[in-house]
Amino acid sequence: MMSSWSVLSSYEFLIIAAGTGLLAFASGAVGCLTVLKGQSLIGDAIGNSAFPGIILAFMVFATREPVYLLLGAICTGACAFLYIQVLKDHCPLPLDALLAITLSTFFGLGMVLKTYIQGNAMYQHASQSGLQTYIFGQAAYIMRSDLYIILVVSIISLTCLVLFYKEFYLFLFDPVHSKTIGVPPIIMHTVTLVSTLCLIATGLKVVGAILISALFILPAITALQWSYKFKIVLLIAAITGAVGSILGTYISTMYEGMSTGPTIILCLGIMALMSLVLGPRGTVRIWWQRRGGAR
Repeated sequence: MMSSWSVLSSYEFLIIAAGTGLLAFASGAVGCLTVLKGQSLIGDAIGNSAFPGIILAFMVFATREPVYLLLGAICTGACAFLYIQVLKDHCPLPLDALLAITLSTFFGLGMVLKTYIQGNAMYQHASQSGLQTYIFGQAAYIMRSDLYIILVVSIISLTCLVLFYKEFYLFLFDPVHSKTIGVPPIIMHTVTLVSTLCLIATGLKVVGAILISALFILPAITALQWSYKFKIVLLIAAITGAVGSILGTYISTMYEGMSTGPTIILCLGIMALMSLVLGPRGTVRIWWQRRGGAR
């Protein structure tokens, strides 16, 4: 076990904490859009669907450069989203069933491709080490180049959220009025999709395809227990994501054998659970109000 000061001052911790904090800050804010729209599991489906894109990018370019893998993940994630929309329009199944079909199919494709390249001589000249980390994540291997990509993607996503704040507000809470004043839903869906896709593709290395959706959902759930105001909810979600990520990074660095990605999700999960119980909109407050009303 390392001392607290040596952990906080180490270059490795600063790089990982900056990367995970930035990513979770942007993901928490953007995640509010999908949660409030009732499409929380979209992120889960896209996250699992991005994994085969990473393997395909490696097969095409024979490199593990983050930019190429990011583009591959975005491509298959976008295909999965379009696939979901087509099924939703032409299939009688509920959305949760369609999401389950999509994420399992695309993730299965990724595992098949991963197994294929492991035993194929065509890909032996290119190092495949590290591809496995995109399943469960390995934030401890974040490098300076990854940090730059996270910074750029986070700034772009947050900028879109700020620029289209009023449009998002109407789109989420008054879609009829939004259409009336000429805010095209397709543009709002596209901006949300692009921001979510980029953040998911960037975050796969941090928490992995299986846990990536929690980085969007948990901070949003936490924030919604503390305020009714959209602007405040976005801010709380972003801060919650950053704090939970930095705390998880610190704990995993302090104690050997603890994986950073799952520890971050655990911290965010505990914060969400405490908010659901103790927050102004939590179960304790609701129980207390009902008890007072009964009197």
